[in-house]
Parts: sequence; C-alpha cells; structure tokens
Amino acid sequence: MARIPILDETTAPPASLAVATTHEAAGSRMTNMKWTLAHAPEALRALLEWYPLHERVAAFLGDRRATLFCHAISTEADCLICSTFFRRIIMDAGEDPDALGLDDDDELVVAFGMRLAHDAHDVDDELYGRLAARYSDEQVVLLTAFGAIMLATNVFNDALRVPLDAHLEPYRAR
Repeated sequence: MARIPILDETTAPPASLAVATTHEAAGSRMTNMKWTLAHAPEALRALLEWYPLHERVAAFLGDRRATLFCHAISTEADCLICSTFFRRIIMDAGEDPDALGLDDDDELVVAFGMRLAHDAHDVDDELYGRLAARYSDEQVVLLTAFGAIMLATNVFNDALRVPLDAHLEPYRAR
C-alpha cells in the first residue's frame, strides 16, 4: 500500500499542476510516481530532470543502450516500477528483457549501471578505465549523473511504496 496518497489534477498543488501540465504537453505521462512527487513541486521538478539527462545520454549511447543502462540499474536495485517500465520499452521493441543480446558497449554500460545500483564504491579502476577509454569526461559525468537520478527514482518508489501503474502490469516480471 502506498505510504503517500497519489494526487491528481484535482488535488495537486497549483505549482505541481503547472509542472504536470507542461510535462504532459511535452508528450509524457503523469505516473503514480510523478503524482506522488507532486506533493512537493520542487521534488517533482528535481526528478523530472531525468528527461533532459536522458536526452543528453541517449545522444551518445543511443536510445536502446540508454534503456539497457536504466533497466540494469532498476533491476539491480529491485525496483518494481522502474524495472517494469524499462521491461516495457524493451519488450515493445521486440526483445526479451530476460535474454538480451548485448555487444561489448552494451555490456559496459550495463555493468556500470549494475555497479552504481549495487554499490557505487564498487566502481573499480578496471571498470572506470573501460568507461574512460570509450567515453569523454563529459559523457562519463552525464552517464553517472543520469545513473544517480535513475537510482533516485528507484529509491523514491520503493521507500514510499508507490504502486505499479496499471498500464505496466502486463510487463511485470513473473
């Protein structure tokens, strides 16, 4: 059961409703997580920074690899909402999230995402060296910040027991 009530268009504070309206106008959905964040417009705005970071990261990783990175983080963190969200993207693209075909670059970003989620202290010199050999300093910074905000969404959903959105239920791992 959710620890914090999920707001909507009729119950959200005006500042959060303005953020939600802008978010939806850009083609995004207001999810249970976002309506829960709407209790505090600053919190909603902070975690919506995921979108501009995603755009920057997808520019050099590509959409699929950015999704694999997020899926790795969310699966390793055992976040039902986030892992299911990325399972949906993977499945809708025609892939099996439980049997992904990964190339060397995919494996690198997946390993980095999993280490961030498991224990950021475990990003050892070998893994960092492979990242630094493949990506610029700016790209490593963007990828790490994006991973951190991805983890923040996982933590938020799990700590407050935000319920899975109904549209994600068919994609849930069994």
